[in-house]
Amino acid sequence: MSEQLTRLLRIMATLRDPEGGCEWDLAQDFSSIAPYTIEEAYEVADAIAHDDMRELREELGDLLLQVVFHARMAEEAGHFAFDDVAKAISDKMEARHPHIFGESGESMDEHLWETLKASERERKGAEGALDGVARALPALLRAEKLQKRAARTGFDWPDTEGPRDKLAEEVEELTQAVPGKRKEEAGDLLFAAVNVVRAYGIAPEDALRAANAKFERRFRDMEALANGKFDTLSIDEQENLWQQVKKQESTGED
Repeated sequence: MSEQLTRLLRIMATLRDPEGGCEWDLAQDFSSIAPYTIEEAYEVADAIAHDDMRELREELGDLLLQVVFHARMAEEAGHFAFDDVAKAISDKMEARHPHIFGESGESMDEHLWETLKASERERKGAEGALDGVARALPALLRAEKLQKRAARTGFDWPDTEGPRDKLAEEVEELTQAVPGKRKEEAGDLLFAAVNVVRAYGIAPEDALRAANAKFERRFRDMEALANGKFDTLSIDEQENLWQQVKKQESTGED
């Protein structure tokens, strides 16, 4: 084990020491730390999106700390330790790459990969195709994973026409829904939209992330053009600014 990893494990053990540790760290449990773990994973993704290697180094450290924190709490409870975590992922990676670590000489392809993943799920007691899709995933990402799992059983449209028709159907159902059913119909609409995007071979999370960034960029540009008075403009004036910003983007004007 590297010197710095040993140091980090020792620091966490000290922070969790009942006799002289940190009150905040001692008060935490798996549930209270989980939101920080998710947040740190997103901050890693954000650093990558901005191609900021200095930030990425720091955020990876923050994410590693989350693993060490959870492993320390598990060790204290007698479940497992950090070494067990490292061993488990090492065993899994070797098992998932028999063409590299095995003796079969079998080449890796999508079919073999899915077969290996299915075997893992069976060993964990999975009974259905959707078992193992984490409930804590962001809803958009979980919708995509659920649809992909269902598609492996053949439950999927063969082209983009089916998903597009379904999306139009869901738009109409939301339009006609009574107040008590609107949340359900809105969910159906979003789920159908994920299916459409997936049918075109695009990752919905990536697509929405890009759309968020574009909207934020354009909105900030509108605010700049309005010289701090954007919220005093009429909707038509705001729309004119929106079109102006879009035109500047397409022509490359400043």
